[in-house]
This record gives sequence, structure tokens and C-alpha cells, in this order.
Amino acid sequence: MSKWTVIVISCFSLAACSGGEDGSQEPVRGLKTFEIADTERVSVRRFPGVLEPSSLNALSFEVGGSLLDFDLAVGQKVATGEIVARLDPTSLELQVRSAQAGVAQAEAVADNAAATLARQEALLSSGSTSRANVNNARTDAQSAAASLLQAQQSLATAKENLDNATLVAPFDGIVNSIDVSAFQTVSSGTPVLSLYDPSAFTVSFSVNFDTADRLVVGTPAKVRLADRPEITLDALVSELGARADAVSSFPVVVLLQETDPILKAGMAVETSITFPLPAQEGYSVPLSVIIRDGNADGGPEGESVSTVGIYVYDPATSTVIRRQVAVGGIRENRIILLDGVAPGERIASAGVQFLRDGQKVKLLDEDG
Repeated sequence: MSKWTVIVISCFSLAACSGGEDGSQEPVRGLKTFEIADTERVSVRRFPGVLEPSSLNALSFEVGGSLLDFDLAVGQKVATGEIVARLDPTSLELQVRSAQAGVAQAEAVADNAAATLARQEALLSSGSTSRANVNNARTDAQSAAASLLQAQQSLATAKENLDNATLVAPFDGIVNSIDVSAFQTVSSGTPVLSLYDPSAFTVSFSVNFDTADRLVVGTPAKVRLADRPEITLDALVSELGARADAVSSFPVVVLLQETDPILKAGMAVETSITFPLPAQEGYSVPLSVIIRDGNADGGPEGESVSTVGIYVYDPATSTVIRRQVAVGGIRENRIILLDGVAPGERIASAGVQFLRDGQKVKLLDEDG
């Protein structure tokens, strides 16, 4: 065998020894990591909802009649005392004039009866009439006075009905709905429109039992507008349902403590409530560190702690080690780790689905 043959065989032998099982060397993957440093003591839960007026007032006429034309639109602002709708006053005005005539007639009858009584009493004193005639005159005068009072009350009612043919806004508000159309005949008490106070809004949503059990009336909350996420308003839990409105779903109502000119009923919002973590502290890390292989375990019954898998970088061996860690919640799109990691450790923050336990990696400079 020649010298060159020995050299070629030796080279192939070295190549075979340095490769993997299939004769190729496994590449070392670059690893992007996040260093454990941030400490969190609370987690934030978020609940979608719709902005609702805290009070909704339906307005109606106290008398029936035919509506006149009116110019209102949903969402329109109205001021206190502003006329929002009118009934055709024709028949009501006739009732007022008829009542006025009745009062005039009753006054004449009452005046005549009073004069007759005065004459009969004068004649009685002179002995020119009987006591029976005086008593009859007094009865007629009392009856005429009662009729006059009744006529006056009828006139007052007719005038009040005429006044009630005009519907005015009882407060500064916004039209929430219009329930009738122009020239429609409406009865007394029929809802014509509804108004709400734009300075007071609520948000309703449902939570599970564990969350409801940690809430009390007065718990602070934040409400953020979905269409204007830069607008966040303070709120408080104002109502807690003691009874589930669905299976393990308990209603919660929060009342806004602030307002904004842009607020309107029906706007989509997100309510966030801060809860203390079930442990003394936690570490805020990106959601991307979680190994999404379905091997997450729930915590003990009644607790909100669960465990997930992550990869921790081992600088001594330049490998990643899989580790189960306890999770306490989510805050600002980051996950809170309660234990299983320590400050200064680095965990894989990108491409975790391509890693495996014990895999060799090359640490990249950039933090996650």
C-alpha cells in the first residue's frame, strides 16, 4: 500500500469519527434567550365587554294623542328642558276652552245661588219667608259652589293635559333609542324615546367562580376603549352576582369613575382587574418561552397555579435543559413565573418548538 493510500484512508476515518450516526455533524443552533430579572407581584385579568349607560330613562307622554313631526336621531345630545316631541294640541285646546266655559257657567250659577240665599236670610229676619225656604236656598248655594269647584278642577286638568302634550328632556343626555314615528297615535305611558346620562357608564361581563370569589364591591379596575386603546379610564366593581347566570359564570358590573367626550353607549371595551399573585413574587417573561406541546398541568384544586415547560440555558454545557415551572397569571401580554427559575438564568425565548432537551446551542447576544 502506498503512502498516499494510507493518508486518504486516514482522512475518511477521521471524518467518520467526527460525524453523527449518519456520517454528518449536527449543526449547533443559535439560541435567543431572555434573562430572568423582572419581578412581579400581581397579575392582570382582562375581560371584553360593551359600554352601557348606568341609567336609561324611557320618556313617555302622560296623555294620549297624535304625534307631530319631530327631528331626533339616535346619539343626538339634548339639554335639560329641551322639547323632544309634541302631540297635536287641537283636541286638548278644545278641552281647555270647554272647561273654561264650564267654569264660567258654574260661577254664574254659584253667584246666583249665593244671592238667593242672602235674600232669603234677609226675608227671614223680617218674617217674610219661612225657615224651610232659607234652608233650601242654602242647599242650592252649597251645591252651586261644589259644582264651581269641580269645574275649576276640570279646567286645571285640561290645562295640565295641554302642557303634557309637550315632552321635554329631564336632564342633559343622549338619545339612546326612538320607539315611535312621526304622526303616530300614542297612548298615555307609551315609550317615545330613551335617554341616558353620558357622564355615567358601566361595563358588564361574567367571570368564573375563582375570579368572582376574589372580587369585592369597590375593587379597582381599568376600562380601555377597543377603538381608542390609548384611552384608559378608572373604574370600580359596583355589582357582583351572587348567583351564576350560566354554568360557573357569575355576572360582574364595573362603574366608570371617569368620563371622556368620545364615550358612547355600545362601544367595545376591555376591562382589566389586577389580582395579587398566589406567591410572594413572580418573574415576568415573554409568552414565547412556553413549550407548546400540550404538557401543561393544572395546580391544586381551588388554586390558579399551573405549570408549563420551558428551556433553560446551561452555560456549563452550552445546552438547553427542559424544566417545568409554575405560572401565576398573565400581565401585559407576558406570563408570570412563580418558581422554577432564578434571577440571572437565561431561558429560550424564540424557536422553542425546534429545541429538544439536552440540545447543544450557541448563545446569541440579543435578549428576548
